[in-house]
Amino acid sequence: MATIRDIASMAGVSPAAVSRILNNDAGLSVTPATRKRVLDCAAQLGYTRKKTRDKSGFKMGILQWFSAEEELSDDYYLSIRKGIEDYCAANAISLSRAYRVDGVTGSLPDDTDGVICVGKFSSKDAGALISKYKNILFLDMEVEHPEVTTITMDFKTAVKEALSYLMRLGHRKIAYIGGLEYPSGQSRDKAPLEDPRKKAYESFMRKHKLEYKQLLSEGSFSAESGYEQMTALIDSGNVPEAVLAASDAIAVGVLKAIADKGLRCPEDISVMGINDDRMSAFTTPSLTTMRAPAYDMGQHGANLVYAAGNLSINTPLKVMIPCVLIERDSCAERR
Repeated sequence: MATIRDIASMAGVSPAAVSRILNNDAGLSVTPATRKRVLDCAAQLGYTRKKTRDKSGFKMGILQWFSAEEELSDDYYLSIRKGIEDYCAANAISLSRAYRVDGVTGSLPDDTDGVICVGKFSSKDAGALISKYKNILFLDMEVEHPEVTTITMDFKTAVKEALSYLMRLGHRKIAYIGGLEYPSGQSRDKAPLEDPRKKAYESFMRKHKLEYKQLLSEGSFSAESGYEQMTALIDSGNVPEAVLAASDAIAVGVLKAIADKGLRCPEDISVMGINDDRMSAFTTPSLTTMRAPAYDMGQHGANLVYAAGNLSINTPLKVMIPCVLIERDSCAERR
């Protein structure tokens, strides 16, 4: 019997898109040609829709700490959401979504069976959500509450491995260009969240007795900010041998700044990113990075919430996902 995944593979779209098209989701924005292609593939494969689940079916909610517009410019969080959506589509799970800007609980239905909170929530917001929902999970945020499951990336080890890699290439003057993040509901005039990437960088450089204070810069997690920070660093005359960017988006800006200043990557400056965004293999040169499997994080999160709701699992998990080095062309041995 044909499945939604079979149709998705044949039509060249995601399982989530197939599910929404087959269910006549008016909120899905796709071209008429794509909609027709999916329906034609379903007919070709002899797909038969399962009966719609009744009200006892599992209802999952996603609450995101950023706006829809911000998500579109951040491949990391977009990948997390797609992982959740594809899991729900494949398992016939009803899914609702709300943003922090809509309010703490936003438009999530009152009968939601499980909630996945994506991003950085303030202690106040997290506490309110934990009180409201019994089956709740936080993605990309550590929560010390003993009864709450969390999944985060092991950025601490990722930075250590990235810097060790650069040192093996002979680099010692290594810059860190990062971004600042603030929890939901907190104004920008207060202290930002502590970034494990920055903390790991400082710890590693101190351990190896390497100078770093004049090589550390933070702005925002965007290509524009990476460009501005790297330009300022080069203009200061303190040109590094290598740069570790806290995200691939920042690294893209770093690469452009190096080129615009008449320098070459990797001949003059090696550059590394973190995330392995879709764009990373297509930069010039292609970007060496630490792959943070955001899509898989979303899938794992949805699976844990679904399992907890169906199996009455009460034991929380504190999961940390490892990152993997992806070697490309933006790093080379020090001349």
